[in-house]
Amino acid sequence: MKKSAFTLTLFLALIWNACSQNLSELSTVDAVTGKTMTLGSMTSGKGFVLIFHSLNCPFAKLYESRIKEIKTTFQNQGIGFALINPEVGNSEAEQSPLRSYIDQSGLNMSYLIDAGQAWTKVFGITKIPEVIVLTPGANGLKIAYRGAIDNNPQSESAVSERHLERALNQILRGESTTPAQVRAVGCNVRSY
Repeated sequence: MKKSAFTLTLFLALIWNACSQNLSELSTVDAVTGKTMTLGSMTSGKGFVLIFHSLNCPFAKLYESRIKEIKTTFQNQGIGFALINPEVGNSEAEQSPLRSYIDQSGLNMSYLIDAGQAWTKVFGITKIPEVIVLTPGANGLKIAYRGAIDNNPQSESAVSERHLERALNQILRGESTTPAQVRAVGCNVRSY
């Protein structure tokens, strides 16, 4: 069992390393501005947090205030943020609720549309919310952390492990993130 887990981990690490150069070329539409954005153009500074999100997931709503707090804490330290929705398309009817959500929630960040779930597949996302933290490296963008925001989606007051915050603080100190991955809990991503 341990040998197969090690082999799988090594295989995934090799794939991610091979794909790191291509990550900056990923593009999608920002529902807030209507502009096409590339991951490389959004990732300037010390890191970038992609939060896979859906308006239909109650877990995403539970995390809203925590996402705002984390963004407020880290955005002025060189960390960028964007929500990305794998469950909508590019039509105006599907983009309009995303723009309204950003306006009403006060999150003030891009809300990207993952039409066709290309980004979801590239990053292997299975839950909402699930985060990917990208950092610039010598060979392009690399995934520094992936997974859960913290260890208690239902009750903010009962959180004892702030996984995303710990990873961002480690990145700002120039350290490797430990752990680099924590299993996310939330709504299953609906595949199309």
